Amino acid sequence: MLETVRGWIREARHIAVLTGAGMSAESGVPTFRDAQTGLWSQFNPQELATEAAFRAHPQRVWDWYAHRREMIAGVAPNAGHVALAAFEQRHPGRLTLITQNVDGLHQRAGHTNALALHGNIADDRWLDAPRACCRVDAIEAGRPPRCPVCGNLRRPAVVWFGEHLPTVALEAAEQAARHCELMLVVGTSGEVYPAAGLALTAHQCGARVVIVNPEVTPLDAVAELCLRQPAALCLPLLLA
Repeated sequence: MLETVRGWIREARHIAVLTGAGMSAESGVPTFRDAQTGLWSQFNPQELATEAAFRAHPQRVWDWYAHRREMIAGVAPNAGHVALAAFEQRHPGRLTLITQNVDGLHQRAGHTNALALHGNIADDRWLDAPRACCRVDAIEAGRPPRCPVCGNLRRPAVVWFGEHLPTVALEAAEQAARHCELMLVVGTSGEVYPAAGLALTAHQCGARVVIVNPEVTPLDAVAELCLRQPAALCLPLLLA
């Protein structure tokens, strides 16, 4: 099966790759729910990752994200991340990387144009629409930091529950799904929409869909092939 997919990769003029939490877990990044350890085990992560939670308890939510950032800083891109970045660099314009992950590992591996559908946990943005006084070069330190003039808070630049995905990234991802000839779906549960819907779009538009995941997923039903291997093992073999 690997050689079959390698042949499809060689033939495809445009390849889309959709990655999810399973790929990051291979680098040691705890999944969203697995991050609830120690002090944080008493909290439901879905009760922390909302705008309402941040407005009600900004320090608590900020500290939880600081905890997650610290965990992510201690891991490195795995061989799957590196293989994707190397392929992109060897074949400019042939591969569109779409990720649900917020850890920045694809970018650290060398991707320059990753479409981060759920944002990047290393970045911050203003909670409310910034006023003229909200300057990034004059932020007051704190947990969370804030504008020293109006008090506008800085928040993690990730997509919280109930929020829309970034329009530009989502539109680019949908465009890639509609026009690719092959989509690799790597390490994603296939249960989080609208990201999972990209695989359905690719299938409906005539692309081959290949699942790279040790586990069964709902998207297997639209796949030409399912490779039951971890990304760090499978992707270097596919993309060499």
